Amino acid sequence: MTAASGNKLASNRLASNRVDWRTLWASGDLARFCFVSLGILLHATNETMVATVMPAMVGELAGVQLVGWSLAIYELGAIVAGAAAGRLVSYVALRSNMMVAALLYATGALICATAPSMPLFLIGRLVEGLGGGALVSLAFVSVERLFPRNIWPQLFGIMSAIWGVAAFSGPMLGALMTEFLSWRWAFGVFTLGGAAMALASFVVLDTPEARKPQASGGKAPPFPYPALACLALSVVLIAAAGIDVALLRSSLLLFLGLTGLALFFRVDALRPQSRLFPSPLFSWRSPLGSGMTMVAAFSVATCTFTIYGPLLLTTLHGIPILTTGYIIAAESIAWSILSILIANAPLERERLIILVGALMIASGLAGFAYTIPAGSIPLILLCALLQGGGFGVCWPFLTRVIVASARDGEQTIASAAVPTMQRIGYAVGAALAGIVANGSGFSEGLNREAAAGVAGWLFLAFVPLGVFGCLAALRIFSATNRPRLAAG
Repeated sequence: MTAASGNKLASNRLASNRVDWRTLWASGDLARFCFVSLGILLHATNETMVATVMPAMVGELAGVQLVGWSLAIYELGAIVAGAAAGRLVSYVALRSNMMVAALLYATGALICATAPSMPLFLIGRLVEGLGGGALVSLAFVSVERLFPRNIWPQLFGIMSAIWGVAAFSGPMLGALMTEFLSWRWAFGVFTLGGAAMALASFVVLDTPEARKPQASGGKAPPFPYPALACLALSVVLIAAAGIDVALLRSSLLLFLGLTGLALFFRVDALRPQSRLFPSPLFSWRSPLGSGMTMVAAFSVATCTFTIYGPLLLTTLHGIPILTTGYIIAAESIAWSILSILIANAPLERERLIILVGALMIASGLAGFAYTIPAGSIPLILLCALLQGGGFGVCWPFLTRVIVASARDGEQTIASAAVPTMQRIGYAVGAALAGIVANGSGFSEGLNREAAAGVAGWLFLAFVPLGVFGCLAALRIFSATNRPRLAAG
């Protein structure tokens, strides 16, 4: 092959990887892509919105001791449904799956919007999580089934940007709805969105690929029933330990929950055909193990501000809910902007960048322990920027190190394991935060004195996990055997 012909082939290949948006629009594929991406937007916006509607919701429904459950049970439903949806398309048409998932989501949102009590609200959150988790999984499946392989990277990149939009819009939507209408209308919006998506499935996904089950010569991967059952039970036990906190009862439930969590990881490791995580999962002898430890530690430790921050700030200091929405949105914006700015950093600096990001996250987390009780908005904003910016700095490089360090044949599992571990961390962290918050005063009800006690201990209790995450990052930084670079 001559140099000229080689250059021409490379040019043609580059051109074939560009998205022809006019052709996509004319064929209807652009509308289908926007439609399936709407599932991601609905799920992620709802996930981040709850923080800013929580003060008004608790004021009406009471049940402040169950606040931690709102995120824990939502994430639990999303994990289970996300794992199931990717397998169900082998047996049930993609269009039917999407319609059922959207209806589940709309039903859950409707239950939340009309709930007369906190327990019924939590049932709605579970149903919402099931529908939302399935919508996200089906969105990624849809790209692989409905669109040409050569434009997958661009479409997946747009989906990643949608997460950033949702992280910003969720808290703002909740704050605006609560400020000008009602917290119930915030969930009402998602009820309408889910119902509209279910109805539109018949029209938008009217293609042969979407109307029939996935054609496959082999069997679908087995569903990890035992592992997910252990996970669900362990999260429920940990969350239950925070209701009516009593030393003996709560300690026993917490011990059983943590034991169930360990059993979940063990069962997952023993079932290679359906495993969710690569191996060795938490071994610090490998950058993969250190990296997954870091993901778990920071995910558990940092969800406390999202869950309880607005509730504490409005109760303790009278800070307007719209202001708390801006603060949480600023954390998300810092994550997105720094992810973009740091993306082109040289790979030989990746381990230093991971360590710097970990120190930023831990600093923001520790700072909340002082600034939330003090009520200084500029300092709270600074801590939020540090925590969100720290994730933005280190998370892309951390994911690359984890995938690059995975064993041969486990790279795909490793890439999917990072967001799965994050969701598990959020669920467990929310359950643990409920124990700390209720043990510090919220079990007696929502008032200024109780909020003062909770603010003093809630963030401080998770600082050791932040330090542990930094130690894992230091282990990655100081490892003598550098992992091979991930392809691409």
